[in-house]
Amino acid sequence: MSQHLLMIEDDARLAQMVSEYLGQSGFTVSHAGDGQGGLTALQASPPDLVILDLMLPDMDGLEVCRRIRTLPGAVAQVPVLMLTAKGDPMDRIIGLEIGADDYLPKPFEPRELLARIRAILRRSVEGPAEVGRQLRFGSLEIDRDARTVSVGAQVCDLTSYQFDLLVALAERAGRVLTRDQIMEAVRGRELDAFDRSIDVHMGRIRAAIELDAKAPKRILTVRGVGYVFARQQD
Repeated sequence: MSQHLLMIEDDARLAQMVSEYLGQSGFTVSHAGDGQGGLTALQASPPDLVILDLMLPDMDGLEVCRRIRTLPGAVAQVPVLMLTAKGDPMDRIIGLEIGADDYLPKPFEPRELLARIRAILRRSVEGPAEVGRQLRFGSLEIDRDARTVSVGAQVCDLTSYQFDLLVALAERAGRVLTRDQIMEAVRGRELDAFDRSIDVHMGRIRAAIELDAKAPKRILTVRGVGYVFARQQD
């Protein structure tokens, strides 16, 4: 059964081109030309992934992403790949802060779009390829099979990408990792050393798992280097 992608994009020609290209790779692609239409289509037939343009005629993509993350049930966790304006890092950072899993600047190569879609879906379905089911650090529990994180009895709200970032750190507890090492462990490819998206995601993860995100005890920043996941916790 082919995987279903929903593209929310007001450029009909671009949407048609992308749909045909992804269709040749085995995906089923549906299209909505505005934000409200996309939200309606998503709830009527939840896709495996949403390709979301930032600039839409009725509302911007940031608002659409924000609304997706507040929908009831599992549909709120659908992976979102946001299409952003080239050279505008603020849109990218805001998009990641409100729950987008990845971003791709316009104009883009269809092959890169396909590669990013496959990577996101692979992370969502497979998770990290490691033995063992759970990682426990004090009251923090990471279930790699169920892809859930909890602190005590409280389930933490993380995107698929943020879950994988947390697992990458937790599996290397006590080891200082650079931003590139962390992102390469998740995405499997080298990234721009100046890409700030890792810091945005770390902030979101801390907000979810730390008792006090401003004074973290689990994910520590090593100034000028990167991050380390503490071995000893509460």
